[in-house]
Amino acid sequence: MNKLILKTREEIELIRESATLVSKTLGMLASEICPGVTSLKLDKLAETFIRDNEAIPGFLGLYDFPNTLCVSPNSHVVHGIPDDKPIKEGDILSIDCGVLKNGFYGDHAFTFCVGDVDSKTKKLLDTTKQALYKGISEFKIGNRIGDIGYTIQKHCESEGYGVVRELVGHGIGKSMHESPEVPNYGKRGKGKKIQNGMVLAIEPMINMGSYKIKQLDDDWSILTKDNLPSAHFEHNVALIDGKPNLLSTFKYIDEVLGIRSKDEDQFKNQ
Repeated sequence: MNKLILKTREEIELIRESATLVSKTLGMLASEICPGVTSLKLDKLAETFIRDNEAIPGFLGLYDFPNTLCVSPNSHVVHGIPDDKPIKEGDILSIDCGVLKNGFYGDHAFTFCVGDVDSKTKKLLDTTKQALYKGISEFKIGNRIGDIGYTIQKHCESEGYGVVRELVGHGIGKSMHESPEVPNYGKRGKGKKIQNGMVLAIEPMINMGSYKIKQLDDDWSILTKDNLPSAHFEHNVALIDGKPNLLSTFKYIDEVLGIRSKDEDQFKNQ
């Protein structure tokens, strides 16, 4: 991940196609998430949907990952392997999905509420999503990568939450993970200079308690060390004419869940 690969307008539009298919996949899953469903069923639905749209699941086989989705409930932070355990009322479920289409990857994530979720956990989700958009706002000419992480960290730590250190966002394109790394913490004015043609996956991973994490014996699943809940939201964003431009969208999820949001309006393709 050392070499920075700037994208042409044409390449950005191909990444947008892949990211949009991820968005549609997550929207489809939003209508299927309910108490009693298994993450393995969601995984199979996602794989079928992606292949039906003439694309390849981006995670399946990547670094030997065994599934189409990373499904991480409750205290799982990321990289959860789908299984046949029924999802319960009151759970939260982070779903991270990737797609490879026309030679380019899309990759983003959303943390869902399963039925009625307690207000303390809802606040964690709301704060993490807010932090995502605050971070995206810092992705502009004149700034550096550290400005994104600083803004995410400040917003989340001001609410008493822990910002995961070991896992970061990244560039994306013909490879799932490209330069630069995009931490969710940092200092203003530090890190790589932001340039036109950059395409990033910005993805706050925020814990209700400590920022510390642990890994299960499956060599994939990452959990909070204190077993408190964690939230994860992710978008793909390109820098066009000095400003952030969203390539992914939560609108398909919002339509299913009846959410009205203007969060994305300032970052839409003009």
